Amino acid sequence: MNIKQKLGLKIKELRKAKGLSQERLANLAEIDRTYLPTIEKGERNVSIEVVEKLAKALDVRINDLFDE
Repeated sequence: MNIKQKLGLKIKELRKAKGLSQERLANLAEIDRTYLPTIEKGERNVSIEVVEKLAKALDVRINDLFDE
């Protein structure tokens, strides 16, 4: 599993644990709702700005998104 896939999986796990839909998380993170599924599947190179937005929306630290 590469880093994009690991990041996507972690985001998906945290999103589900918090009871958020993809659409709701995308809205909270202020990213396009069609972008989030591609991130969760590890199909996209994600900018650090988007990682920061997702971390804030999930109420976690950025490094929590990279913990295994």
